[in-house]
Amino acid sequence: MNKIIALCLITGLGFTACRNHVAKDEALIKARAIKQLKDSLTLDSFRKAEIAEQERLKQENVQAQERQQAQAIGNPGYSEPQQQYEEAGKSGIATNTQKKGWSDAAKGTAIGAGAGAVMGTLIDKDKRLRGAAIGAAIGGAGGYAIGRKKDRQSGRVQ
Repeated sequence: MNKIIALCLITGLGFTACRNHVAKDEALIKARAIKQLKDSLTLDSFRKAEIAEQERLKQENVQAQERQQAQAIGNPGYSEPQQQYEEAGKSGIATNTQKKGWSDAAKGTAIGAGAGAVMGTLIDKDKRLRGAAIGAAIGGAGGYAIGRKKDRQSGRVQ
């Protein structure tokens, strides 16, 4: 009876060990498949970017030829100020546009200087103007530092 129990235990351990090994192999195969998929997606994105760049270069060559032909015909005032930027936007290439409005650094400086001036006025009751000036300087510097950090995080400033 003890031999049968021992044999069953050994067989059970053998199957368990084999199953665990198979599960590890399946996990490894899945991980490799996922890695290959990610790599292929990365390569596809590079290929798309290369194709877009080639298309942009072709468009620039065509435009240069059109300008040369227009100048040869006698139309020296020919220009295409917006056409180039519109086509670059259509091809999926990011254009170099500057953000409009106040930067976070400018907003932070203005808010910090205003708040600092008010606090400086309230704190220095004997010489309010001096307190406001000191408070505005400290608040403006602090607001600028915080705003500049936000600009870097958002990508507005490198």
